[in-house]
Amino acid sequence: MGKLATIDVALDEMLVNLAAIVLRLSKPELTRTPEARNALAQSVHQYAVCAARSTDPRVHELKSQLEETLKPSLRVVARDGVKVS
Repeated sequence: MGKLATIDVALDEMLVNLAAIVLRLSKPELTRTPEARNALAQSVHQYAVCAARSTDPRVHELKSQLEETLKPSLRVVARDGVKVS
Protein backbone atom coordinates (compact mmCIF):
# COMPACT_ATOMS: atom_id res chain seq x y z
CA MET A 1 0.00 0.00 0.00
CA GLY A 2 2.93 2.35 0.51
CA LYS A 3 3.61 2.51 -3.22
CA LEU A 4 -0.01 3.45 -3.96
CA ALA A 5 0.12 6.24 -1.40
CA THR A 6 3.34 7.52 -2.96
CA ILE A 7 1.74 7.52 -6.41
CA ASP A 8 -1.35 9.28 -5.04
CA VAL A 9 0.76 12.03 -3.47
CA ALA A 10 2.75 12.44 -6.70
CA LEU A 11 -0.46 12.74 -8.73
CA ASP A 12 -1.80 15.38 -6.33
CA GLU A 13 1.42 17.37 -6.70
CA MET A 14 1.15 17.13 -10.49
CA LEU A 15 -2.46 18.37 -10.31
CA VAL A 16 -1.42 21.32 -8.15
CA ASN A 17 1.32 22.23 -10.65
CA LEU A 18 -1.05 21.79 -13.59
CA ALA A 19 -3.63 24.06 -11.97
CA ALA A 20 -0.99 26.75 -11.47
CA ILE A 21 -0.17 26.61 -15.19
CA VAL A 22 -3.81 26.77 -16.27
CA LEU A 23 -4.48 29.65 -13.86
CA ARG A 24 -1.61 31.62 -15.42
CA LEU A 25 -3.02 30.93 -18.88
CA SER A 26 -6.53 31.98 -17.84
CA LYS A 27 -5.71 35.68 -17.67
CA PRO A 28 -8.17 37.79 -19.69
CA GLU A 29 -5.44 39.15 -21.95
CA LEU A 30 -4.62 35.58 -22.99
CA THR A 31 -8.20 34.39 -23.47
CA ARG A 32 -9.66 37.10 -25.69
CA THR A 33 -10.54 34.92 -28.66
CA PRO A 34 -13.34 32.32 -28.72
CA GLU A 35 -10.75 29.64 -29.50
CA ALA A 36 -8.69 30.57 -26.45
CA ARG A 37 -11.81 30.60 -24.22
CA ASN A 38 -12.80 27.20 -25.58
CA ALA A 39 -9.33 25.81 -24.90
CA LEU A 40 -9.48 27.18 -21.36
CA ALA A 41 -12.90 25.61 -20.81
CA GLN A 42 -11.62 22.25 -22.03
CA SER A 43 -8.58 22.48 -19.77
CA VAL A 44 -10.70 23.36 -16.74
CA HIS A 45 -13.10 20.51 -17.50
CA GLN A 46 -10.27 17.99 -17.84
CA TYR A 47 -8.72 19.24 -14.61
CA ALA A 48 -12.07 18.83 -12.83
CA VAL A 49 -12.35 15.25 -14.09
CA CYS A 50 -8.87 14.43 -12.78
CA ALA A 51 -9.41 16.29 -9.50
CA ALA A 52 -12.68 14.50 -8.74
CA ARG A 53 -10.91 11.49 -7.23
CA SER A 54 -8.30 13.44 -5.29
CA THR A 55 -8.51 13.72 -1.52
CA ASP A 56 -6.08 16.66 -1.41
CA PRO A 57 -7.93 19.84 -0.35
CA ARG A 58 -5.50 21.97 -2.39
CA VAL A 59 -6.60 20.22 -5.57
CA HIS A 60 -10.26 20.93 -4.83
CA GLU A 61 -9.58 24.57 -3.96
CA LEU A 62 -7.67 25.01 -7.22
CA LYS A 63 -10.52 23.32 -9.09
CA SER A 64 -12.90 25.94 -7.67
CA GLN A 65 -10.53 28.75 -8.65
CA LEU A 66 -10.25 27.38 -12.18
CA GLU A 67 -14.02 27.08 -12.52
CA GLU A 68 -14.33 30.73 -11.46
CA THR A 69 -12.16 31.74 -14.42
CA LEU A 70 -14.88 30.49 -16.77
CA LYS A 71 -17.54 32.78 -15.34
CA PRO A 72 -17.97 36.00 -17.29
CA SER A 73 -16.68 39.10 -15.58
CA LEU A 74 -19.31 41.68 -14.76
CA ARG A 75 -18.95 45.30 -15.76
CA VAL A 76 -20.33 48.33 -13.95
CA VAL A 77 -22.25 50.47 -16.38
CA ALA A 78 -23.06 54.11 -15.67
CA ARG A 79 -25.63 56.25 -17.43
CA ASP A 80 -25.53 59.99 -16.77
CA GLY A 81 -23.15 59.41 -13.88
CA VAL A 82 -25.47 56.91 -12.18
CA LYS A 83 -24.54 53.25 -11.88
CA VAL A 84 -26.82 50.96 -13.86
CA SER A 85 -26.73 47.24 -13.04
